[in-house]
Amino acid sequence: MDDVAEGKNFSFPGEEERILQFWSDIKAFDTQLERTKDLPEYIFYDGPPFATGLPHYGHILAGTIKDVVTRYQTMRGHHVTRRFGWDCHGLPVEREIDKKLGINKKEDVFAVGIDKYNEECRSVVTRYVEEWENIITRTGRWIDFRNDYKTMDLTFMESVWWVFAKLYEKDLVYKGFKVMPYSTGLKTPLSNFEAGDNYKEVSDPEIMVAFPVVGDPYNAAFVAWTTTPWTLPSNLALCVNSNFTYVKVRNKYSGKIYVVAESRLAALPSESQKQKTTNGPVDESKKSNPKSKGSGSKKAEDVSYEILEKFSGASLVGMKYEPLFNYFMEFADAAFRVVADNYVTDDSGTGIVHCAPAFGEDDYRVCLENQVINKGENLIVAVDDDGCFTSKITDFSGRYVKDADKDIIQAVKAMGRLVKSGSCTHSYPHCYRSQTPLIYRAVPSWFVRVENVKEQLLESNKQTYWVPDYVKEKRFHNWLENARDWAVSRSRFWGTPLPIWISEDNQEIIVMDSIDKLEKLSGTKIFDLHRHNIDHITIPSSRGPEFGVLRRVPDVFDCWFESGSMPYAYLHYPFENVELFEKNFPGHFVAEGLDQTRGWFYTLMVLSTALFGKPAFRNLICNGLVLAEDGKKMSKSLKNYPSPSNVINDYGADALRLYLINSPVVRAEVLRFKKEGVFCVVKDVFLPWYNAYRFLVQNAKRLEIDGSGPFFPIDQAALQKSSNVLDQWIYSATQSLVHFVRQEMDGYRLYTVVPYLLKFLDNLTNIYVRFNRKRLKGRTGDEDCRTALSMLYNVLLTSCKVMAPFTPFFTEVLYQNMRKVCKGAVESIHFCKFPQEEGKRGERIEQSVARMKTIIDLARNIRERHGKPLKTPLREMIVVHSDTDFLDDIAGKLKEYLLEELNVRSLVTSKDILTYATLRAEPDFSGLGKRLGKAMGMVAKEVKAMSQDDILAFEKSGELTIASHCLKRDDIKVVRVFKCPAGRTEKEIDAAGDGDVLVILDLRADESLFEAGVAREVVNRIQKLRKKVGLEPTDVVEVYFKSSDENESVLHQVLNSQESYIREAIGSPLLPSSLMPSDAVSR
Repeated sequence: MDDVAEGKNFSFPGEEERILQFWSDIKAFDTQLERTKDLPEYIFYDGPPFATGLPHYGHILAGTIKDVVTRYQTMRGHHVTRRFGWDCHGLPVEREIDKKLGINKKEDVFAVGIDKYNEECRSVVTRYVEEWENIITRTGRWIDFRNDYKTMDLTFMESVWWVFAKLYEKDLVYKGFKVMPYSTGLKTPLSNFEAGDNYKEVSDPEIMVAFPVVGDPYNAAFVAWTTTPWTLPSNLALCVNSNFTYVKVRNKYSGKIYVVAESRLAALPSESQKQKTTNGPVDESKKSNPKSKGSGSKKAEDVSYEILEKFSGASLVGMKYEPLFNYFMEFADAAFRVVADNYVTDDSGTGIVHCAPAFGEDDYRVCLENQVINKGENLIVAVDDDGCFTSKITDFSGRYVKDADKDIIQAVKAMGRLVKSGSCTHSYPHCYRSQTPLIYRAVPSWFVRVENVKEQLLESNKQTYWVPDYVKEKRFHNWLENARDWAVSRSRFWGTPLPIWISEDNQEIIVMDSIDKLEKLSGTKIFDLHRHNIDHITIPSSRGPEFGVLRRVPDVFDCWFESGSMPYAYLHYPFENVELFEKNFPGHFVAEGLDQTRGWFYTLMVLSTALFGKPAFRNLICNGLVLAEDGKKMSKSLKNYPSPSNVINDYGADALRLYLINSPVVRAEVLRFKKEGVFCVVKDVFLPWYNAYRFLVQNAKRLEIDGSGPFFPIDQAALQKSSNVLDQWIYSATQSLVHFVRQEMDGYRLYTVVPYLLKFLDNLTNIYVRFNRKRLKGRTGDEDCRTALSMLYNVLLTSCKVMAPFTPFFTEVLYQNMRKVCKGAVESIHFCKFPQEEGKRGERIEQSVARMKTIIDLARNIRERHGKPLKTPLREMIVVHSDTDFLDDIAGKLKEYLLEELNVRSLVTSKDILTYATLRAEPDFSGLGKRLGKAMGMVAKEVKAMSQDDILAFEKSGELTIASHCLKRDDIKVVRVFKCPAGRTEKEIDAAGDGDVLVILDLRADESLFEAGVAREVVNRIQKLRKKVGLEPTDVVEVYFKSSDENESVLHQVLNSQESYIREAIGSPLLPSSLMPSDAVSR
């Protein structure tokens, strides 16, 4: 193995750049795919991002998760094809071109030409592809960019057509309406994303309108409230909340009788005797709270209204009322009645909502559910594309709806139906291009009947495995349970066109399922499926020439339909790769962010269930959101986050990968990104790991320098037979690491691996290497040295293979050097198989060493508390525990390590806890409180009253029953309170415990230990001097000493009595300063 640099001189980013070049030189990714081509397939679906922007931490996070899992599955014996995908169609691309060409409305696109517009869109789709490839590659992710898939590819689009055609064959497609944010300025619907882009504070009218109850003996009227008077001409229903209490009240001055929610009675206008004939607007100066959604809850004068009757909202359902206008009387049999829904709230208005199904999402849904309207194309939308009333609304025909508000209010007042009017100031969405206020308007759309397959969707969801599972069981399950039919068409230009051709009389419909079908029916050769290349294609009617031709509907697919079709379309199924797809569907793995529960995860599930009756994927990891350190969304304008490139250049991609994987974001929680967190990964993970590796290399090189011959590791079978206790322990701990990582990775729990690795590395460096220095440096003989070095080599090599999916660069660096002494090693660590457990794990020795670490920590705490540094020898330590096997290990094979590390002369073990401590039981209130509820007080009292014998019995059995409640070890904390022996003070003897083991130290000074303490200090200073001048552990030097004390004989006496200890510790004898050459370094 080659020499390696000191940790402070090792550049993690620099070495990663070197490894990238190495991978490129050997074509590592291609070679890996070739080596595994005959192995079972592991199918991974990569959700396609838009390439119109650069990748951010969210992309890097998701990409890291995908890379870790696919690398692991490759090492586990699978062939994993990894093709990058691009979402090429839709809004982000069109917005880019609109800005470039100055497009403000639909007509502008037609003026430019759909062909030019779409080709402009095509040209920008791949603008940042090179930057994406550079950044993604730099993060260590192996994925195929050369053989990527694009949703604008002809083959992809053809498969999307096939998916839609299959749904149509299954009668899961229909044409209907969807209420969407609509820009009257652009004459086009907007997505919710666009609609939320531009809110402005505006003042709108708010009015209360009376709707007389048909057949009511008191001539009572329902009172509904609205801030959109222009929707009143299209009113078809009133909606109440079944759970609210409603009241019928009489105004004492006007005599008018109204029905409102009891909780909203105060919203009705207060009238004095002077106003008793008034039915117009109240004082305009009494306006609503600008922050409220509507009519405020100011207190009305109780004397204004007399309550005549109270009844439930449910009892009102079905009651008819007199329409406000007569424009829709043809719907009178089904309309103009009361319905109920929980979307009606009592935080504003009257508790009664007027419903115009063509102009409100909830209005449409509620009217549809209550058969006021029917699914399909029969909905009358009385507002045209310009936002003006159609001829259906005779009194206001041709008027822009917002301009007609005042006249509509006046008309309502003239009818005697205006109860109250005013205005409210609120935040309202505007078109981000035309700056006109948006309206909600029903637009024709093609739908997939999701509600028809809802039960199948829920069943499909049960067949999937999610991390974390609560996202599946709650968020996603609830979304599926409330799934509605999906509007899959968009009135846009750059997208996959709907493959629907319709005759002029709408009697003949043909849905294309392939390019071949279109070519045969039209006689036209197809080379591209975008609108400008197929919109002109017509199909002769099968009924004869007199019926004309069929033309394609102008809509394109929602880009979510395209991405949901990805499992089939990226393979060009069913036109190619039929066997590959059908043998491996559902896919094995997907991973994206939490927002995709309503996006890609949902569309994948809907289409696969509708097509094949099964989910699209088997396993899913859902990540959370990466925010800036201040808790805000990462923003370029705010500059509140470091660029990914800078972080990688400073600390390396591996550190960034581990930082992200070890955060709450992998459990679908939020991560506040901190650059310092990435540095901590370098400091706490990579530097200790590197130093252990460097220690191996240095001492392997030392064997050559000493003339013992080059180092080659002993085979693993021989290592398993080592009699050294720390060899046995670290070998077992390594097998436990392999077992744990396999177990967690098979369960897709990536976030548990890094904490375990940290613990393992701490054990490796601070126990195995630290306690084995003599053996590793050859001071216990050449054979023992080679055994220890071989064990360290084996542990490092195994841990590198285990961690290769997580830290592909660093593990490759170590592997490339270590493989030089390993015959038959493959060219890259990423060609290796994932380690398997070999030999039986020693659970007893692992537990004993873990407890030994606890003893060391507790003893150090006692020393620190009393100002006794480790260089000060202590005469005795007592370890108290109930486990005889552990005490035997501590007093036997682990004793020398414990005494040397803690600088204690003797060790005493004891099982008799009551001799040294009193026991106290305390209940775990946080855990038990939730479980026991009201019984917690009684149980807590019983726990606290437990006797010493009760506590000992509980510790032995591991459980206790109190009033039918079974308590386990985690439910009760046993506190050991040290009993200071008679005649001693805490300054002379003290203890520390962790609820499991009790450590007691004799702190009294002992002159007999003075010389050992001085010798330890001498060794400490020599080691610091070696480090100061940059010596390597393998460097052999001469060490000279000179006493600065007046009485030099004291130091000489100490050095003589401790000569063997010092020589062994520093590797050479101490020489008098009189022999020191002039060029020696002194301190």
